[in-house]
Amino acid sequence: MTVAEMLSKELEKEAVTTRKMLSIIPEEKFGWQPHTKSMDVMRLANHIAELPGWIKMVVTTDELDFAITPYKPSKNNTTEELLEFFEQNLKEGRENLTTVTEKELLKDWTLRNGDQVFDVSPKLDVIRMSISQIIHHRAQLGVFLRLLDVPIPGSYGPSADEQT
Repeated sequence: MTVAEMLSKELEKEAVTTRKMLSIIPEEKFGWQPHTKSMDVMRLANHIAELPGWIKMVVTTDELDFAITPYKPSKNNTTEELLEFFEQNLKEGRENLTTVTEKELLKDWTLRNGDQVFDVSPKLDVIRMSISQIIHHRAQLGVFLRLLDVPIPGSYGPSADEQT
């Protein structure tokens, strides 16, 4: 199995749980946030949904410079739009993992804001970090939903809400 195939397998596994989590967000709670320093539910959900798209960006570029391309949070206003956005980004991520070469995955990719360099890592590591970010932010969303008393689906086994 190639490295890209291993990443694809992990992406697919995490997509199942991510899809479940995104699909249960009550639209009337999109603007809720647990703390003033926290993202609101919709911004967090949109970020989760856009992260599979980072795979395409990493495969097809050598850097992201926020000074040239400022971050603009995605804004989908319904659960249906959010899921469609996630599926489109997932599709693009999948496609790029099927075409990327092992040699390309070893090339460095840079995250910066002008002269301020945040990270320089092999593309492989950045893609892996993107998948980890999906998991991390999905867990945040789970806490938000728990605080809203929304039953949480299991991730790697049944959740407390699914146990009898």
